[in-house]
Amino acid sequence: MIKAVKKLALEKGYQPNHLAASLRRNRTHTIGVMISWVNRPFISSLISGVEEVANKADFNVIISQSHDSFNNEVINAKALYNSRISGLIVSLAMQTTSYDHFTPYINAGLPIVFVDRVSEVINTNRVIIDNFAAGFTATKHLIEQGCRRIAHLAGAQHRNVYRDRLNGYIEALKHNNLPIDENLIVYGQILNAEEGQKLTHHLMNLPVPPDAIFSANDTAAVSAIQYAKQHGIVIPEQLAVVGFNNDPISLIIDPQLSTIAHPATEMGKIAATQIINHQTQPESVAYETVVLKTELIVRESSLKIKKLTPSLV
Repeated sequence: MIKAVKKLALEKGYQPNHLAASLRRNRTHTIGVMISWVNRPFISSLISGVEEVANKADFNVIISQSHDSFNNEVINAKALYNSRISGLIVSLAMQTTSYDHFTPYINAGLPIVFVDRVSEVINTNRVIIDNFAAGFTATKHLIEQGCRRIAHLAGAQHRNVYRDRLNGYIEALKHNNLPIDENLIVYGQILNAEEGQKLTHHLMNLPVPPDAIFSANDTAAVSAIQYAKQHGIVIPEQLAVVGFNNDPISLIIDPQLSTIAHPATEMGKIAATQIINHQTQPESVAYETVVLKTELIVRESSLKIKKLTPSLV
């Protein structure tokens, strides 16, 4: 009887309704992804990694943007939960400091994987880089180039990524017996191009301006280079600059920007794998934090002495 039904369905061209079957099991074989801005190079690479793994496992992917707004993130979390997704991958909005909107997922036993910008109070999976080591390496490189007054364009300190990059910068100065000058540490909220210009203007108009800048992202670092060129400051002889993320803009700016390369695609692959493993083997999955290495890419913007080969950090 079953064979006859299957044969008739094949002849009539009927296709199985996977969505209906998933809804009967109260799951949809779909991974929800909540990110800040889909047009950021790091985020687009992260999504690419998620989709590559998800597609191979016959999972769908739904993507939502918070635009770094806490309210948007709360709305998106609720909408994805009501869509009966099988798990959630999150890179937190810049404004987010409360995490109650993830409680329904936790109560329902749905897996959450935080990536890059993570919650440190929710016990779940995380995929991050060693931001402390990356900040240390970027600053150490500038010191090796002869820089002694190194400024830092820092991001919002409630976010783990920016706090750890700042701490790595501070530790590199201490390790090399250089003073910690609070005047050389300036803070942005979103570190966009406008903030990069304003913060660089402030630094370069100090009584004793810096001879180098380590920026917590490439956008602000490129703005620092643009500001310097507009005001006759020679890069890197008078001001060496290092960014973070290895965005495409780092190769377009002249001189090209030294930066820390972020393994975004790999982070996305690992996050998707963790969701799928929880779906297929829930009894054997333990929470873990995966920490990936980064790479210092040295280009003309910081190269005052000699060419250095890329190093893993």
